[in-house]
Amino acid sequence: MTETSFSLRTLEGDDVARKICDNCGFVAYENPKIVVGSVVRHDGRILLCRRAIAPRQGYWTIPAGYLELNETPEDGARREAREEATAQLAIERLLAVYSVPRISQVQLIYRASLAEPTIAPGIESQAVDLFAWDDIPWDELAFPSVHWALNHDRAAQEGAPPVPFTNPDGATGNTMPDGRALPVGEF
Repeated sequence: MTETSFSLRTLEGDDVARKICDNCGFVAYENPKIVVGSVVRHDGRILLCRRAIAPRQGYWTIPAGYLELNETPEDGARREAREEATAQLAIERLLAVYSVPRISQVQLIYRASLAEPTIAPGIESQAVDLFAWDDIPWDELAFPSVHWALNHDRAAQEGAPPVPFTNPDGATGNTMPDGRALPVGEF
């Protein structure tokens, strides 16, 4: 049995150093993670989940998480809503595509509604609730992209063209919209 050994090298014609197997030449590409989620509306209110897990435990977020292998983004968004809020979704359309390069994420966020009016905390949530716009706990939202998604959903609700939104100008997810830095080691 051959022992596997990797070294960091740059392939000819490439400009990125990559882990390459010293025995067979296999290149271990490291690619961004895909996150899928939804801004979910019901009776004019928005579904939020209080995180029971790190990072940002105790903060509110939209139902979202990593896309699994062999899963469509829409199915992943529906699964995340089931896992976090026991919610059954009706996906309406793609709302936004966000890029968060510092943590190598691409986020696909959908507009959705509850297919059934029942919600409850899933294993990854301390609590779930439906919030009117003026009652959203803005200072307790977990991530910059949650702010972006909620504001983009509101713009869509008010008649913005049905094209996907992207990061606000100059925003890369390094800080919250009010300029606060995220704690070190957290998304």
